[in-house]
Amino acid sequence: VQLQASGGGLVQVGGSLRLSCAASGGTVSTYAMAWFRQAPGKPREFVGGIGRSSLTYYADSVEGRFTIYRDNAKNTVYLQMNSLKPDDTAVYFCAARGGLFVTLVTQYDYWGQGTLVTVSS
Repeated sequence: VQLQASGGGLVQVGGSLRLSCAASGGTVSTYAMAWFRQAPGKPREFVGGIGRSSLTYYADSVEGRFTIYRDNAKNTVYLQMNSLKPDDTAVYFCAARGGLFVTLVTQYDYWGQGTLVTVSS
């Protein structure tokens, strides 16, 4: 499966953005899908994910502010980000894996190219 992430940009503190992860060559509903992010000088970290059963998972740092959902008709996974903070500034990556959902970066087989989110104060 090939993944194309988009939707990043510059937003002020408290603002919102919606990231998209469009898939081709595979069906998103048959994969565990996740969003990760990487800030400068920091390791890539789990943000949120959705399993094949449609259960969703979030990092504590984004719980209640971010929502991940899937549109099977568009074969796309979205990350709705609200109440953005400067600490949310990072390159965001979508990823997919066959099998059960996990939060470990190393367990994902397919990656999108990343989209930059900058939250200004």
